[in-house]
Amino acid sequence: MRQEPAPLTRHLRVRRERGHTVLEFRGEIDLAAAAEIAPHLDRETGRPAARVVIDLGRIDFFDCSGLRLLYRARSRVLERRGQVVLVCAHPLTLRVLRITGLSRLLPPQPTLEAALERPEPTPRP
Repeated sequence: MRQEPAPLTRHLRVRRERGHTVLEFRGEIDLAAAAEIAPHLDRETGRPAARVVIDLGRIDFFDCSGLRLLYRARSRVLERRGQVVLVCAHPLTLRVLRITGLSRLLPPQPTLEAALERPEPTPRP
């Protein structure tokens, strides 16, 4: 039986799975939640060549504070030559991602399984 990891905050769980760091956002991701999540997100995205999956499958609400977290995570991982994949299937959140253009930068995968199966990008010369 697989045991679920203890939460770092009530809005974030972090676990390792198949060589990836999975950051699972939970509940309402607003300004207060973002303040709780940010230091943990920075620690996990600050590693060289990190392979990060951000899973939004357990969120109830997502505002611009959450968008800033996603953009920050993407920037930090890519600066360190890592890979970041987003998991999101909620129609309203997908709409926000599309309207803001973030879905072009972080194309969402429908499931965690699909995100974990994505091949690593080939390095650019």
